[in-house]
Amino acid sequence: MESYFKPFSLNIRQKLYTINEPCVMGILNVTDDSFFDGGRYVAIDQALNRVEQMLKEGVDIIDIGGQSTRPGAIDVGVSEELARTIPVIEAISSRFPDAVLSIDTFRAEVAQKAVEAGVGIVNDVSAGDDDANMISTVSKLKVPYIAMHKQGTPLTMQNNPVYNDVTGDVLQYCAEKKWALKEAGIKDLIIDPGFGFGKTTEQNYRLLSHLEVFHSLNCPILIGVSRKGMIWKVLGSSPEQALPGTIAANTIALLKGVHIIRVHDVKAAKDAIAIVSQLV
Repeated sequence: MESYFKPFSLNIRQKLYTINEPCVMGILNVTDDSFFDGGRYVAIDQALNRVEQMLKEGVDIIDIGGQSTRPGAIDVGVSEELARTIPVIEAISSRFPDAVLSIDTFRAEVAQKAVEAGVGIVNDVSAGDDDANMISTVSKLKVPYIAMHKQGTPLTMQNNPVYNDVTGDVLQYCAEKKWALKEAGIKDLIIDPGFGFGKTTEQNYRLLSHLEVFHSLNCPILIGVSRKGMIWKVLGSSPEQALPGTIAANTIALLKGVHIIRVHDVKAAKDAIAIVSQLV
């Protein structure tokens, strides 16, 4: 069976991190309004217990977010985002010093303070478009940067998103963004096509069907479809019932050669990787 997967190496906190096989990024939302797990891990003890569980299940990267980016989400402001995330990052770094941590933020100030607290990757849903200081900040921090495509803002992005050709348009955006980020001095770049961020269900599945074209960018590819509307709306269910559909979509992405799958359910994702690895 043809394999699209290509190994990559990243520099994470002065250590070489080689992606020889697909990785699992576990979601840790320290918010009260995220669409699936909002309110579950806002206390530090709750967050530490969740991290311990994910590490036991084999998580590769833990992505910490203090600002929900679900459709319709309200901006909580930089002070609140810092108050939610930095104490948790410090606690995780102290308890689990070998854990690879990522900060899910579109704010340069949050990225800066998160890296100072122990984070090794910046995951930005706006690819630098929502904070003029983000790109220069990440360049100075010398950390891997996840640049995601979105159309609009969380408040507006699902209001009739339109593309000439969703795959071609997103690929073009990512290609132009890669050039700009490299010019700015960001050496370790990860591309995220942005499933559910300004895309209809049909557009999401068109992207998934042609995901392999993003390998032309010669960057690691990350996807995040876990329990999203593109899954549960097709099934007529809910985020809570969307794990089997999530596994199916992630398996398709793995067959397309993605490098990182961002999920709520680490064990299920690791199992999917183990099965797919028998084929390629």
